[in-house]
Amino acid sequence: MLSPTPRRPAAALRQARNQLLESGQLPYDNLVGPVIARSWARSQQAGLTPVGRLPEVQYLNASQLTRLIAHQQELIGHARPIMEYLYSQSRDSGSVVILADDHGVLLQAVGDADFLDRAERVALTPGASWNECHRGTNAIGTALAEAAPVVINGAEHFLERNSFLTCAAATVAAPDGRLLGVLDISGDQRRRHPHTFCLVRTAAQMIENRLFEVYHSGDVHLRFHTLAEGIGTLTEGVLALSREGLIAGANPAAIRQLGLHSADLGSLPLESVFHLRLSELLDWGYRRGHEPMLVEHTARPGRASISRLFVRVETSRVVRQVAVSQPTPPTPRTDALAALDIGCDLITTAIGKARKVLDKPIPVLLQGESGVGKEVFANAMHNSGPRRKHPFIAVDCSALPENLIEAELFGYSPGAFTGARREGSPGRIREAQGGTLFLDEIGDMPLVMQTRLLRVLQQRQVTPLGGSKPVAVDFALISATHRNLRMEMEAGRFRADLYYRINGMTLMLPALRERKDFPALLNHLLEDLLPGRRVAFDASISAAFADFSWPGNLRQLVNALRTACALIESDECHIGWQHLPDDLVEELRRHGSRRIVPTEVTENLQDVSATIISRAISLSGGNMSEAARRLGISRNTLYRRLKKIGIS
Repeated sequence: MLSPTPRRPAAALRQARNQLLESGQLPYDNLVGPVIARSWARSQQAGLTPVGRLPEVQYLNASQLTRLIAHQQELIGHARPIMEYLYSQSRDSGSVVILADDHGVLLQAVGDADFLDRAERVALTPGASWNECHRGTNAIGTALAEAAPVVINGAEHFLERNSFLTCAAATVAAPDGRLLGVLDISGDQRRRHPHTFCLVRTAAQMIENRLFEVYHSGDVHLRFHTLAEGIGTLTEGVLALSREGLIAGANPAAIRQLGLHSADLGSLPLESVFHLRLSELLDWGYRRGHEPMLVEHTARPGRASISRLFVRVETSRVVRQVAVSQPTPPTPRTDALAALDIGCDLITTAIGKARKVLDKPIPVLLQGESGVGKEVFANAMHNSGPRRKHPFIAVDCSALPENLIEAELFGYSPGAFTGARREGSPGRIREAQGGTLFLDEIGDMPLVMQTRLLRVLQQRQVTPLGGSKPVAVDFALISATHRNLRMEMEAGRFRADLYYRINGMTLMLPALRERKDFPALLNHLLEDLLPGRRVAFDASISAAFADFSWPGNLRQLVNALRTACALIESDECHIGWQHLPDDLVEELRRHGSRRIVPTEVTENLQDVSATIISRAISLSGGNMSEAARRLGISRNTLYRRLKKIGIS
């Protein structure tokens, strides 16, 4: 762990940095610590200079930032309450609390309005990258590079324009050891406070502990500390144990105290760390409750020196009884959810989390781009759970006319309005009685309907239009949206109380371009569409499919495969270009042409650049800002390049 650096004279730091730039050596006066020295060297190697213009840094545009936030929703969801708490502790101190992803791209920021204005001038805002290679020495980028908490104060920043800042940052890791992001507090260096470093480290640990509880909510938890009184505090180590007695997860304190490695998780038996078996531990927990037990820890050479620890086991009685009485591994699952698990770790993780709430009254919110299969996943959850013998009712909130959505959802009594059916209608909510109600694209539901839906979810009763008696309802709720509901809340288009009512657990479904099981997925879909036939793709199509971004996701892919399967003759065994929809062929070839690198000597790169820029401007209807976004450059850069290639 990297301790906060003492205050150092700004002029002396600048002189030391200049000496490094000029001679490649730092002065031997201990002014600059090893962390800053390494970071300055990396900044220099990245081609940065302390003063003058920065190399052009790519910012995420609004749609890119929205997609990134949606992808990082689990981290953001657990970090945001802690960020709000941190801000409440530092309010009016001229500071901002920031969450960045594992590449240093800023995701969220909350802070004092006066300092946020200053922060924006140096791009300390969501969508900007603060990786060291872009911003030089800074707490976020340096914490990522060093994989440890750091403080960067004033002139310790490599870029002079950031020297007004004091920043403390700590990394946030998943229970499997993966780096998820960075939590940071930045403020005016004149108001630096030594406690900030402790605050941000503690807050990062709180986020990690929240993630641990979510990831391993169904596992046995083993809590330990060198002191019995330390169990239950932030400094405790926590292990998640599978029913087979393997260490499935560990919080950072456990990894540090036991000398574990990320590779150990999921394969290391409990007996190799502690001198007891899982059945003995569970038996102790059953007999002694939450009383700590002193055990011997197998200290591993070079990895841990602690040999005696107090431990406490926590698990439900059902899990304990199953774990004690089950000597053989659990049988493989062959239900609807298992059928979706064909090799993508993102899907596997989502399925694992979904299973843990199938028999619990926890509403699930599915998030992901349009076409990723949210309804298919929701249906699989229903068919794999205890309500599978009852109805699965899907409602597309974006497809219902606003004047009909109330009647469609809540039903109506006979003669409730002109045009109503004589016998009335129970409504989709009542049709889901005993089963599952799936509200697709709930982010498009009108605000007035959100209010009525919230009342139904709170009271578990629905009153039909024209009726006076409420009817009790019982259903599992799964909602889905491609929108960022937090941003919708901030814009006043989605009720915050409804969001927290439908979001018992969020599951992010990956876009098709993010999935790692694409070849297996293709074969799986072909087997469903052409059962009993051995059909393969031409090599050129397989390559084009793998390289394509699939803006329509699974929906687009499935539609293309359906067309191909309809056009292929019974005696053919290869799907070629002639079997694909014409619009997809055009997209695939246009996408591929953008990746072709000119190889002939006569090709002129300036001509190629001019062609690409002209096409972007044409596609944007002459809107230079839009053309710059399509090209991934700033508008000023676009104008410079136009001038260079002689286009006015």
